[in-house]
Amino acid sequence: MILLTTDKPVRADAARNRNLLLTTATRLFREEGVDAVTMSAIAQEAGVGKGTLYRHFSDKAELCHALLDEAMLGFQEETFAQLRRGGEAITHLRWFLRAAVYYVDQHIALLSEASIVGNGDMLGHPAHAWWRQTIIGLLRQIDVTGDIGYLADTLYIMTDVRIIKYQRDLQGYELDRIVTGLLNTLDAFLAR
Repeated sequence: MILLTTDKPVRADAARNRNLLLTTATRLFREEGVDAVTMSAIAQEAGVGKGTLYRHFSDKAELCHALLDEAMLGFQEETFAQLRRGGEAITHLRWFLRAAVYYVDQHIALLSEASIVGNGDMLGHPAHAWWRQTIIGLLRQIDVTGDIGYLADTLYIMTDVRIIKYQRDLQGYELDRIVTGLLNTLDAFLAR
């Protein structure tokens, strides 16, 4: 698994500005919606120049990723705790897939913006790539036959924000239906 870390030395004033920008963005995103808030509005509301904002975050996607960092670290810790509890790998995999879908749903606005404004590759982003590695590791413990990488990719892709947004917003699926469908897909692969 890839561990996310935020350990790099920063000047005190730079850290204050970064925290101010994150706090301001969080508030504005909550009040107005992620897609409605511009980088200029964040800088103005925070009382800093645009240069200060762009020194910390090159675009809104990078800002969204920064806001997601803490939540992702929490999800990693929760996953590690689940895996340390022991039990069957299939139980852990089913738990993880369900938790990943709920994580995406909880952070869908930020993840969507990061996906649209950024290079669109949330699946390849290190903060999400550990999901694929977790799925592969658990599939290996289950002793699945066949192409584990492809099966892992199939399950992993189904946790992508664009897929969940499509299922939820365009198809009208409830979150429980999305989770059930994903777990049924896993079960169908395992039954072969």
